Amino acid sequence: MRVAIIDMGTNTFHLLMAEVDAEGFSITYREKVPVKIGMGGINHGYITEAGIDRALIAMRSFKKTLQEVGIEKVWAFGTSALRNARNGEEVVRKIEAETGIQTQIISGLKEAEYIYKGALAAIKMGLEKSLIVDIGGGSVEFIIGNEQEIFWSHSFEIGGQRLLERFQKHDPIRRDEITSLFDFFSIELQQLLDALKTHQPNLLIGSSGTFDTLSDMYCMRNDIPLKDLPETPFNMDAFTDMYEELVAKDRAARMQIAGMIEMRVDMIVVACCLIQFLLSIHPFRQIRVSSYSLKEGVLASLTEK
Repeated sequence: MRVAIIDMGTNTFHLLMAEVDAEGFSITYREKVPVKIGMGGINHGYITEAGIDRALIAMRSFKKTLQEVGIEKVWAFGTSALRNARNGEEVVRKIEAETGIQTQIISGLKEAEYIYKGALAAIKMGLEKSLIVDIGGGSVEFIIGNEQEIFWSHSFEIGGQRLLERFQKHDPIRRDEITSLFDFFSIELQQLLDALKTHQPNLLIGSSGTFDTLSDMYCMRNDIPLKDLPETPFNMDAFTDMYEELVAKDRAARMQIAGMIEMRVDMIVVACCLIQFLLSIHPFRQIRVSSYSLKEGVLASLTEK
């Protein structure tokens, strides 16, 4: 069965096409567009007119691609920006009216479940407990699990676009802004802190997004060929160096870093502050990067069915 999955994220819209059967899935096409649907309104609970326009342009383009390929089975998912916006349902209706694509706005817990299944398809976790982290533009999903089950999961509405608009007022970010971020995390992530104490995961698995870019930066500076793999190279020491570099540079300087891309350059600083916070409050032994996330988790679910 040939299918398409559309992830309508707060920062990026993704289109993924794949062939699915009882044995698994084979990805045949990927496309991502920096729609930034949450920009300007996400902390106020609405999608701006400019954001709606960008969303419609992206979805019309996706529809044209789907028609050219001849794929009719399409699953589209709306996440944090759409589920929290007062006009989220209105945006979804506009998209369906113009493209015929129906969008399912999913809960944070359902999003976390798909992210877990995506990471599970990418990385051999074994029985050791891992903390899976997906830093989106609107929300951040945390899942503690192993290859057999999820022990705990939660979705926090503290994604990169929200943090960027609320905390980073200067570029480069100032130290007092980083301190404010860490103080915010200490309060907002109390449920996560309790879960870490209870389950004691040893591995931190970063899912897609910011972690993809960090892995690309790592590969570029270590002469490792960039490959489209389910798990991509990265390690703890590399993150420590990159964190200090990223928080010290402004946007123009960050864009000069090999492996950096336009759609990540703005949010990557606050996202890395969150990763640094996690490493400061729990003794993780290793960081691994899964290039699979929600979209691939949906594919894995289709395979199960």
